[in-house]
Amino acid sequence: MQIDIHPDVRSALSGGRPVVALESTLIAHGLPRPSNREVAARIEDRVRACGAQPATVAVLDGRATIGLDDRQLDRIGADDVVKLSERDLAVAAVKAVDGATTVAATASLASRVGIRVFATGGLGGVHRDADRSWDVSADLTTLARTPIVVVCAGVKSILDVPATLEHLETLGVPVVGYCSERFAGFYLADSGHPVPWTVDDAPEIARIHQAQRAVGSSAGLVVANPLPPTEQLDPGVHDDALASGMRQAAAGGVRGAALTPFLLDHFHQVTGGRSLDVNVELVLRNVTLGAEIAAALAS
Repeated sequence: MQIDIHPDVRSALSGGRPVVALESTLIAHGLPRPSNREVAARIEDRVRACGAQPATVAVLDGRATIGLDDRQLDRIGADDVVKLSERDLAVAAVKAVDGATTVAATASLASRVGIRVFATGGLGGVHRDADRSWDVSADLTTLARTPIVVVCAGVKSILDVPATLEHLETLGVPVVGYCSERFAGFYLADSGHPVPWTVDDAPEIARIHQAQRAVGSSAGLVVANPLPPTEQLDPGVHDDALASGMRQAAAGGVRGAALTPFLLDHFHQVTGGRSLDVNVELVLRNVTLGAEIAAALAS
């Protein structure tokens, strides 16, 4: 697959300056239109304000594109953009399509050009019915072989969190909690599960990433950055929205790649937009921390 790198991203990489990769699935499939485009600009602006270069990743006309201009962000925010995981990249290249990259595809492409930090909302993981469906996100297996720091708010709370943590352990992907002994719960401050390690600041995270390379690990590093409890979605509202969303999805036969955007939209509807506000806030917090980690690695 051909890779096009935005001149600003290329300049930052060649000059050893901090760069933070951003996924485009959030723009195309994770946020409602037309606010998705505005939020994309806010996220990139936050990275710049923190002293790093944003590099939103997408596929345009079958070419991997690292860093998007305004016109390209508009294209990714359109209605007809397909969702691309790592396995889809070769097919997308041959078919010359426009596609939004998931965590797996974004991490893979960003790492390939030398970007060492990626900030997102929530990881994919093991779905709640995986014992019957075998539905496990490719995000996890990609992180097992991709040396990149991923800052996230845990895994999406619609997933099976303990099974996801077990799967990450099996794959050899370390998980650390940023200033917290609890694993972040996406919309919630606490998923109900502990993390094996706690880190206190961005330089410590950078040193862990460097130590991984020194011991020969090719895995990524998951940094779980929880929302403050005062900023989380009300837990009772969250649980009710999740239960009703899962019932509607089952009744409508929604599964696989369609389930996550369906449930995110359901949350948006039943919470009167509050879940969107929380989602945007957690992403902004994650890109802020990502920029700090990228700066520590650059120094």
